Amino acid sequence: MAAAIGIGIDVEEPMGNMIVDIGGGTSEIAVIALGGIVTDTNIRVAGDEFTHDIEDYMRRQHNILIGERTAEQIKIAVGSALTELENPPEDYAVHGRDLITGIPKEIVVTYAEIAGALDKSISKIEESIHSALEDTPPELSADIFKTGIYLAGGGAQLRGLDKRIQHKTKLPVHVADDPLHAVAKGTAIALKNIDRFPFLMRN
Repeated sequence: MAAAIGIGIDVEEPMGNMIVDIGGGTSEIAVIALGGIVTDTNIRVAGDEFTHDIEDYMRRQHNILIGERTAEQIKIAVGSALTELENPPEDYAVHGRDLITGIPKEIVVTYAEIAGALDKSISKIEESIHSALEDTPPELSADIFKTGIYLAGGGAQLRGLDKRIQHKTKLPVHVADDPLHAVAKGTAIALKNIDRFPFLMRN
């Protein structure tokens, strides 16, 4: 609900809106209408899982050991949900420890490689979105067909994620202008307007 307010959606309207908030530890998928959450799904697949996927991929594919900070840097530099992007980032040089020799070495990775590494986790998020859509009342489904899906949270910044979800659901997908701070912004608005959003405080 806070993410929806932070994005700028009028949560008190009868119109149904779907919000997908991809945070650090969890992704939350919710359909909101009339100031309430109609359907709500949480999965423990989000930004942290993407980072672990990259660490695991570098170990399995390149026999190189990297830390969480390096994996996070890779995610930011060449992280992608698609193997083909219109404006691809440049290849990224990764430094880590060779698992065989124990000596530091450099490996250059592409965004397409990382897209492959993240595929399973992104598929789990897609499946949860599909389940939430199946649980949505027909009238609100009709609204979502028009309004589409809104992405918030740090994970929403992953290159190509909106296009991938759009292709999977055949629905419009919108990324919040400032997805990383949508929840914080929405919470601040709600606290300043406590008389208007008492339902949020109850939740």
